[in-house]
Amino acid sequence: MRRIFKSFLLIILLSFSGLQAASRPYVILISFDGFRWDYVDRGITPNFDYIREHGVSAKSLRPCFPSKTFPNHISIITGMYPEHHGIISNGFRDYFTNTYYSFTDSNAVKNARWYKGEAFWETAERQGIKTASYFWPGSEVLLEYRHPSYYYKYVHLKPYRERVDGVMEWLKLPYDKRPHFITSYFDATDTYGHKYGPDSKETDFAIAQLDSILGYYFEELKKINLIDSTDIIVVSDHGMTNVSDEKTVNLEAILEGLKYKQNDNGPFMMIEPADTNLNDIYTRLKTNENHYKVYKREDVPGYFHFSDNPLISRLVIIAENGWSLETNKSIESHKKYSSKGNHGYDNYWMDMNGIFYAVGPDFRNNYRVGTIDNIDIYPLLCKIFNILPNPLIDGRLDRIEYILKR
Repeated sequence: MRRIFKSFLLIILLSFSGLQAASRPYVILISFDGFRWDYVDRGITPNFDYIREHGVSAKSLRPCFPSKTFPNHISIITGMYPEHHGIISNGFRDYFTNTYYSFTDSNAVKNARWYKGEAFWETAERQGIKTASYFWPGSEVLLEYRHPSYYYKYVHLKPYRERVDGVMEWLKLPYDKRPHFITSYFDATDTYGHKYGPDSKETDFAIAQLDSILGYYFEELKKINLIDSTDIIVVSDHGMTNVSDEKTVNLEAILEGLKYKQNDNGPFMMIEPADTNLNDIYTRLKTNENHYKVYKREDVPGYFHFSDNPLISRLVIIAENGWSLETNKSIESHKKYSSKGNHGYDNYWMDMNGIFYAVGPDFRNNYRVGTIDNIDIYPLLCKIFNILPNPLIDGRLDRIEYILKR
């Protein structure tokens, strides 16, 4: 009798487990790099208009500081500020080990030691959900348990429709092999925004191109009968603003004769002084403070969340919106490769804000909201999949769960 009862109990548990698996949603998280919050108001984005009518649309998506690509993609996928997940800029130096992280260095981006946060695909995989990434910063780390079940090495020139086709191939796999969470990335608005500026006809072309990719996603999901069971979330890592060579501050000229090491340039810069001249450098920068603000690391305003990490240099300089902090070398480089748009500024400035649009079975219909913080997307994903989040996140579910139906 006991054996029969155990067998009956096992059947019930297996059936319940099967129901849970069958009820798992599909979620595709799509990033349109550099897609500013107001690009959807130019009358050239019918597929975004569709989501606005049938799903959730936010006024904007607030990035973390610095409003740059890699820090914010990692913040979106981990729910942590850059000071906590470790990717504090697109490029920075670890002065303790004299090693350098750069988003252009394939060896660095695959090295798990730089990534202190737990990506959503790690959280999901550990709780039995297969995941995939057709490009996303951090998805290529070499540790087996820290990347998605399926992922591709980033290829910048990979045709956009082929990326969507690759996602569809994953969704056609047998059910037990099929990923339920997938990330997807497209760079066009960032690339054109940098080169031509956010108000250019070239950037308008990029906006329309990405909107058409969104439409292609809808079409292909319909073909495989998954459109009604898939949540599509469209985000961007940051916005874009106009810049010009006339709005430039040469910090190297100001600090002439002083010894230091420098990270980054443009919207913000980090300075690591020699031990003996921290106050000399700070005083020199403070005396000449014009079109920028200089802070000792511990004094960076709390709303930036950019001080709680030893890899942040001891001095942080943040440019006035639209201005650029440069060195002699970077000024010469701009003469050859000029840029008319940039990002990385104060993340509360609307020009730096991106987009958040979502549509699917888990999201409310025709629901428009204000600004969403990108660190809250991670706990939202955990809620959708009904899994436990990493307890160390900075994001908060209570600030975003109202956009869900349940």
